[in-house]
Amino acid sequence: NSVGPTGTLEKLVINDVVFGTGEAVKSGDTVTVNYIGTLQDGQEFDNSFKRGTPFTFTVGAGKVIKGWEEGLVGMKVDGKRILVVPAEMGYGSKGYGPIPGGASLVFAIDLVAIK
Repeated sequence: NSVGPTGTLEKLVINDVVFGTGEAVKSGDTVTVNYIGTLQDGQEFDNSFKRGTPFTFTVGAGKVIKGWEEGLVGMKVDGKRILVVPAEMGYGSKGYGPIPGGASLVFAIDLVAIK
């Protein structure tokens, strides 16, 4: 169970919706993803599909939230994964932009490429 006694999410939840093919993501890989980010109530705060631009970053380089650093490891190209990220692995107690402090986050991620 990933929910603590106070009703807050305490650990990362990973749900593979579609398993991709080929090599799996590992730390040090540069990945390209499309994603939708929402608060747990469904309020969308980011959507790369709507922007028309996928997001590329290096796993393990510390450029994204910890929930992504850990949550993308093991994904394969063309895979689709839902990540439920506790605040401690997201933006913590301070929040960021439209994301309030202490918020757990939900991401639907499509892995486009691994380099």
